Amino acid sequence: MNERNTFIVRVGEVALKGQNKPYFEKTLVDRIRRLLKKYQGVEVTRHEGLIFVYADKDIPEDTIISEIRKVFGVASISPAVSTEPNMEAIGKAAVDYMMNLIEKKGVKTFKVDAKRADKNFPIKSPDIARQVGASVLKGCKVLKVDVHEPDVYLFVDVRSDVAYLYQQKIAGFGGLPLGTNGKGLVLLSGGIDSPVAAWMMAKRGMQIEAVHFHSYPYTSERAQAKVEELAGILAIYCSRFKMHVINMLPIQEQIARNCPQEEMTIQLRRFMMRTAEKIARKYSCDMLITGESLGQVASQTSDSLVVTDASVSIPVMRPLIAMDKSEIIDVARDIGTYEKSIEPYEDCCTVFLPRHPLTKPRLDRIEKSESALDVQALVDAAVESEEIIDIYPA
Repeated sequence: MNERNTFIVRVGEVALKGQNKPYFEKTLVDRIRRLLKKYQGVEVTRHEGLIFVYADKDIPEDTIISEIRKVFGVASISPAVSTEPNMEAIGKAAVDYMMNLIEKKGVKTFKVDAKRADKNFPIKSPDIARQVGASVLKGCKVLKVDVHEPDVYLFVDVRSDVAYLYQQKIAGFGGLPLGTNGKGLVLLSGGIDSPVAAWMMAKRGMQIEAVHFHSYPYTSERAQAKVEELAGILAIYCSRFKMHVINMLPIQEQIARNCPQEEMTIQLRRFMMRTAEKIARKYSCDMLITGESLGQVASQTSDSLVVTDASVSIPVMRPLIAMDKSEIIDVARDIGTYEKSIEPYEDCCTVFLPRHPLTKPRLDRIEKSESALDVQALVDAAVESEEIIDIYPA
């Protein structure tokens, strides 16, 4: 029964969705199929609460596992072998499986963990484990049982028409299938934080689009190219999406001429949010997503965030709000954005950067300063400068 490699894919929160569970499972299966369609000889099926992937043996196991791990909603993956659901066949398959591990990994101890999804199977789970363990001890003389710290856990899963054996549960990212929780617009820069924020919201099932602000010629074309490369890494997990590129320099020049210097950062942030809100509504995004973490920089104090949010009426999601920098960096490393994020680049927020930015802005004073600007005209002009770039997986 093993002409192809078999992978058992387990769902995470999807299993808790009650009557909506079939919808989430189907979405997850469709996502895995789309990701694996570039390989010939791959089949994805759903059965009894699990997803099964079958792939031709000429496709490396690590390749299939790496691809499946990118799919949000996947809790774990196990490369498995299958056999007939009777004790004689299971015992023989277990001996062959363990002999292979002895040869490849020098395994000396093991423990069997068995379960029967098919409750009509005549032997209960503890007895399955004991009988399989006895078969392995008889067929693999070098092995011993260790119930506390074995070299290998041999898992046996008996189902109505097939039994599976495996020894790994490779963790996925979990979360919810992409596209099951609306659409958000992420304010994407070339730094560490905003790509992680986008990834975290996508992990919760949200489809994303991005808006990127530049101040050309103060910021270079290479800086934008870096952001596009970061977006391409995100698209590995989030599928193809659109990035809306906006020139903020005219707004920055007006703020610099008409507003107190120390307000530059908070004023620019409010204009970014207004512009992003208009783009979000234009493209049916439900909310904005930012990479802000409380207290990390001057524009991210609690006072600054309150004043920033007062400029828009659309919900603003900040998935990193309570994380410190080391935690954010850990996620960035795990998803593959960190090395690109730390490459030098010019950020439009550093153009006209005040020496002493406000950390405790007052909304009434900020709004008084803004009265010297034609806010709506500036936002409309910024949106009119929009360039749309299709982002494909890197």
